[in-house]
Formats: sequence, structure tokens, C-alpha cells
Amino acid sequence: MEFRCRLGTAAGQVIEGVYVAPSEAHLRRELEDKGLHVLTLTPRGGVQGFSIGRRKIRRDEFLIFNQELATLLKAGMPLVQSLDILRQRLTNPVFKAVLDDVHEKVRGGSALSDAFGAHADLFPGVYTASLVAGERSGSLDQVLRRYVSYSKVLDTVRKKTFSAMLYPAILSALAVTLVAIIVVKVVPAFSGFYASFDQELPLITRVIIAISDVVRSNLLLLPLARMGGLVAFFSWVRQPGQRARFDRVVLHLPFIGPIAHKFATSQIARTLAALVGGGIPLVNALDTAATSTGNRFLGSELRVVAEKVREGKGFAATLLERRVMPDVAIKMVEVGESTGALQEMLTSLADFYDEDVETEVSRFVTLVEPTMLVFMGVVIAGVVLALYMPIFQLSTVVGR
Repeated sequence: MEFRCRLGTAAGQVIEGVYVAPSEAHLRRELEDKGLHVLTLTPRGGVQGFSIGRRKIRRDEFLIFNQELATLLKAGMPLVQSLDILRQRLTNPVFKAVLDDVHEKVRGGSALSDAFGAHADLFPGVYTASLVAGERSGSLDQVLRRYVSYSKVLDTVRKKTFSAMLYPAILSALAVTLVAIIVVKVVPAFSGFYASFDQELPLITRVIIAISDVVRSNLLLLPLARMGGLVAFFSWVRQPGQRARFDRVVLHLPFIGPIAHKFATSQIARTLAALVGGGIPLVNALDTAATSTGNRFLGSELRVVAEKVREGKGFAATLLERRVMPDVAIKMVEVGESTGALQEMLTSLADFYDEDVETEVSRFVTLVEPTMLVFMGVVIAGVVLALYMPIFQLSTVVGR
């Protein structure tokens, strides 16, 4: 595989170049052995022997594999034999093909981190970095268990957040659907009825009828326009640097921004705790966490933090300078850094913000639900009132 690297020398110089290595983990070790500091390391091209395409391995299947591998290793079974047993039980053809290749590489003398690193498009950088830590410390089974626990906690937080946001999303979709039915089906019927009367309609009624006419005359164009807008948005986001700009905007949105920032803080802290606890140096852990966080803007800021720490600056001080985390989180990191209990403090920080995110999401949903219901009621009542106003006026005229 080819990797584009940005490296720091002992003299403080920064050099860039393209290097070839079997895996990211192998190249990192090779460069560090030469006294070079890895600032950034990005894979180029695909993975040898496999087409990237739509390959996918389910997270639960991957976690079960790691849990079983940790159990076999703890029981004293050799790594090659453990991989051989587990690969024969797999039913996912993609995962089985990858594990067959990993088994062959390990049997041929490669490190497990190098074997999995050859399939970097399928496995997160946190995983391969954890394997490197386990191989260096000789406690691969413990590192695998720690990675499984880390992944389960992240999945739990994601699922709770998704479940909490699902109901407001359903309410929004329901509101749009109801208004669309009224505009497309109900309003035209009233419009035809009012056309037989020689009376000027109220302004709000004319506006509703005009909107209905526009929507019905562009019924096919509107979904295409929406689809085109989505395609244009995702194309823009995929351009270099644009995703980071978008993620930065998200962090400043009302209500959503603070929740997104706290969720990213929890993810970064838990990733760092898992890596530092496994024996990975803080600078390398920061590089890996920068690529693992879902917020690209915070990821880019974390790379700057890694460079500053590599230059000898304090971790907490650099976090404060770059505003990567909330003030409370930075204070906790500062305490952990000064007492030598950084891993424990990062874990506590992640737990704290997991609970905080859950509370904030629940509060947000509690606020959104009645707001959406009131909004739906006002919109539908307004449309119905606009449609019936001419009838009320007509009955008044007839009554006179």
C-alpha cells in the first residue's frame, strides 16, 4: 500500500513524501524507529487483493469476533490457531475472505496489526492502533477486550441518541405529509367550488390556492429539485475541506451544536483513553483519535493539538488554546495530566459527557415534541380556516 506522509525530524524540520508499506501500523513503526515523528499519514489507492466497492462487515459481527479471539488468547491458545478456528465459523463472505488473508499473513510471520492494517478500508484506525499496543505490551487479549468495551459504549450512546431523535423526525415527516395532502387534494376541491361564485376571496384563501396551483403544476419537478439539492449538497460536502467547514457550522447551531460538541468530546476522550491505556503514546493516540472522530473540524483541530504536544507543549494547555473541548473537559484533562492519571480521567470525562448528552437530547426532545405539535396544529388550523373563510362570508351575506 502507498501512504502520503507528513513527518517531523529531530531537528524540527517537516518533510513530506509517499512511502510504500504492507500496512499503516508497519509504516508507523518503521518511521518511528528511524527517529521520525508522524504528523499525518494518509493511505493512497485501494487495498491489494480486494476491491473496495461495497464491502461491508457488520459491527456486531466484528465485535463478537474480537470477543471470541480475546477469550481464546486468554485461554492460552496460539494466535494462528485461534484465527483458524474463528475464520472457519464465519458466514459473511467478505469477512471470511479478509480473515483468510489475515490468517495467512500471520502464519507467514506478519504481526496481527500489519495483517489487519492491509485492509484499512474495512477497519477503524483505533482498532489497528490498539493491536499495535497489545503486541508491544504482550497483552493482546486485554487490549481486545478493552476495544470491545469501548465500541459497545459508543454504540450504546449512538443508539440512544438516534432513538431520542427519531420521534421528532417522524412528527416532522407527518406534518409535511398532512400539509402536502391538504394542498394537493383538499385545496383544489375548494378552489373549484369557489370558482362558481362571483365573489372575491379573502387574501389568505387566494394565497393558499395559489400555492396549491404551483405545487400541483410542478408535482414532478419538486421531488427532482429536492433530489438535485441533496446531490449537490453531498457533492459539496465531499470536496476537500468542505466537510470540516460544514461540521464547524454544526457546532455553532442552536440546541444541536452543544449536543454535537459534547458527543464528539465523549468520543475523542474514550478513544484516547482506550489507546493510552493500551500503551500507545499520547501523540500517536491523538493522531488516531483525529481520524476516528465523526466531526472533521474537531479532527483537524486535534491534529494541530498533536503537533503542539509533539513540540513539547502541555496537552491541556493546547486543548484550551484550540478550544477542542468544553472548559469543564479541559479542566478534567488538566487534573489527569498533572496527577499522572490521564487514562482514568479521560474515561471519567467520556462517561460524564455520555450522561450529559443523553440528558441534553432528552431535554431537546421534550422541547421539540410540543413545539412540533403546536406548529402542526397552527399550520393545519390556518389552512382549514383559510379554506372556510369564504363560506363564512357567504353565509353572512345570505343572512342579510
